[in-house]
Amino acid sequence: MEEEARKLLEEGISKKLVSPGKGEPPIFPDGTKVVFHYLTRLCDGTVLDDSRTMGGRSKPMELILGKKFKLAVWERVVISMRKGEVAEFTCETQHTSLYPLVSQSLRNISAGKDPLEGQRHCCGIAQIHSHHSLGHKDLDQLQASPQPLVFCIELLEVLIPGSFQLDVWAMSDTEKLQLVPQIHEEGNLLFKQGQIKEATEKYYNGIACLKNLQMKEHHGDEAWVKMDLMITPLLLNFCQCKLLQGQYYEVIEHCSSLVFKYEDNVKAFYKRAKAHAAVWNQTEARADFAKVLELDPSLGPSVAKELRAMEDRIRSKEKEEKGRYKGLFDHNAPPATATTG
Repeated sequence: MEEEARKLLEEGISKKLVSPGKGEPPIFPDGTKVVFHYLTRLCDGTVLDDSRTMGGRSKPMELILGKKFKLAVWERVVISMRKGEVAEFTCETQHTSLYPLVSQSLRNISAGKDPLEGQRHCCGIAQIHSHHSLGHKDLDQLQASPQPLVFCIELLEVLIPGSFQLDVWAMSDTEKLQLVPQIHEEGNLLFKQGQIKEATEKYYNGIACLKNLQMKEHHGDEAWVKMDLMITPLLLNFCQCKLLQGQYYEVIEHCSSLVFKYEDNVKAFYKRAKAHAAVWNQTEARADFAKVLELDPSLGPSVAKELRAMEDRIRSKEKEEKGRYKGLFDHNAPPATATTG
């Protein structure tokens, strides 16, 4: 291990052992999955990120070696460790210049956001040399003035290729595309079993996977259109789940994006109509239900039922409000009597 530490030092990486691991040093062929906790700090001790607390929960990092992860130094240092080992690595600037982008993605993920949010319109190298904000003051400062960083790593697991199922992010584009129908079917099964929250997550994962692939294609090209047609039923199912969860404005937003592209999508109009009705948008609901009947007259009985339900709710609401304000302007009511203490 001393020889390994010497090699690291020659590469601009200083290793300090905090706690030794157990067993022999593992072998790390390409395709090995490593799981580790990390704490990143500046050389003055300022903490930037901690996987044990990021997003209010403890979630270790998972890497598949040989997949050209953006922060290559993490792969380099991990293969110098034993399972269970804790070590600090002080890495020169040539190894850390892309950390702001990696950190931004990890923070987005921990907050439930798209990991690529804020990285849509230029590549990583271009962002490093631009004034593009990453949405975090500390990362903007680090991006503007790259410097050495200290990574405290605890290696938790080393899984050899074939001993685990690949996560979506670690798959090739072809593997991701082949996985989507399976994700869709799993979502449908969960929905039928009444597990709406779990089904929602499955549909979301399928959409996110396709959106990620779609970004690599030119808008309107054959491959882009093919993926968009795969996204549409997933998004409609996602909206159905959101309807059941009472997330009506989200349904309106997603269905509006669908009917903007596909003016004959009767399911999108139908779901949007139900969402509008739920939030008392009578005019919009009636317009969407009328469009549903225009596109598919056979849905007349269903539309009539929804309209009756909406009208019943409106009458009930008006009656409730009338009762609430009854007597407020009743001139026959006895005048208020002033009292003194």
